[in-house]
Amino acid sequence: MTDHDERALPLSGVRVLDFGRYIAGPYCAALLAQFGADVIRVEKLNGSEDRYVTPVSEHGDGALFIQMNRDKRSVTINPKSPGGRDIVRKLVASSDVVVANLPASTLEAMGLSYRQLREIKADIILTTVSAFGDQGPWSDRVGFDSVAQAMCGAAYLSGDDTPSRSQASWVDFGTALHCAFGTVVALMDRQRCGQGQQVSGNLFSTAIAMMNSQLMEQYLVKPNRAPLGNTAAGAAPIGMFETRDGWVSCHVVGQPLFDRLAELVDCEHWLSDPRFASDPLRGENRQPIIDRVSEWCRERTRDQVLDAFAAKRIPAGPVLTPQEVLDHPQTGATGVLQAVDYDGLHNPAPVARCPVWLSAHQSTLKPPTRLGADTEAVLLSLGYQSDDIERFKQQGDI
Repeated sequence: MTDHDERALPLSGVRVLDFGRYIAGPYCAALLAQFGADVIRVEKLNGSEDRYVTPVSEHGDGALFIQMNRDKRSVTINPKSPGGRDIVRKLVASSDVVVANLPASTLEAMGLSYRQLREIKADIILTTVSAFGDQGPWSDRVGFDSVAQAMCGAAYLSGDDTPSRSQASWVDFGTALHCAFGTVVALMDRQRCGQGQQVSGNLFSTAIAMMNSQLMEQYLVKPNRAPLGNTAAGAAPIGMFETRDGWVSCHVVGQPLFDRLAELVDCEHWLSDPRFASDPLRGENRQPIIDRVSEWCRERTRDQVLDAFAAKRIPAGPVLTPQEVLDHPQTGATGVLQAVDYDGLHNPAPVARCPVWLSAHQSTLKPPTRLGADTEAVLLSLGYQSDDIERFKQQGDI
């Protein structure tokens, strides 16, 4: 077995400046940090607005901030002041990657456009995130995860009487993952050819990519699907089913699973019914199947239903509240949540690590530092003296 302590984390030696906000940019940088990059989070002097979303600490710091900014150092800089711009230039000159989910005009004003960064360091990599990309009639508009969910067709198809968005910000996280992947690819490319580049992601394109099969179906065969709620068009039964003491989710796709389900709910006659001869046909004629599975589930407790499904190797799970997720034995077994101390919390926060494990490396999450806690140390490492730092403070540069 490989000794985890013998090898440095894969991105050790890579410095990243993180000008991100909310999820897409900061989580991209957090993924790089977990695997060894030295990530410096750059905030406004009073802290960025995303620091205070979903407050959980005595100081008002939020759960979102703690998740997004673990493993990072914190500096506060006014990048629009003369002194602040000088500091940013020196930071860029010592860095490999700049991450920013800011409008193009804001990047230009802060001296962070790709053109401006290349003038400071020719092989810099700039990773940017926008709502709609830099081309097209909506390129200058702003947007959040929920807007992309609405515009890709997901909210429409997930709704019943009204469109419905997911409480999980899957577009933001998906964009962050794509951008982290693109950044690592750009670093590998730079190692090969010595040149940097700009890595660009946007929420709308991420959402479209994740809805691609539904959009492809619409383009090719024009089914004009009505809202599906918790069901699915291409198979059945898929959905949420009520039991005597809770709800379960069940997902049956493919003939072997359907055969086992039919036997479980005493409906072997389904197997000779032409309406249910394939997944697409079962999706089109799903209501009798859903009605029978619903009836079967309502006669049993949640655990009885789940145990019966498990015995038949049918994918199913309980519909859990957030507290039940924390308490579920499988949550702890995965090791995805790590206890992280943070100033102002009464208890360590359960912070989700990147849910990918490398056999040769083991990383432990470190808590975010307080706002601006690393500013002085970072500036000293850039060659500034204590007198310079005091002058920057008096001028409002840091």
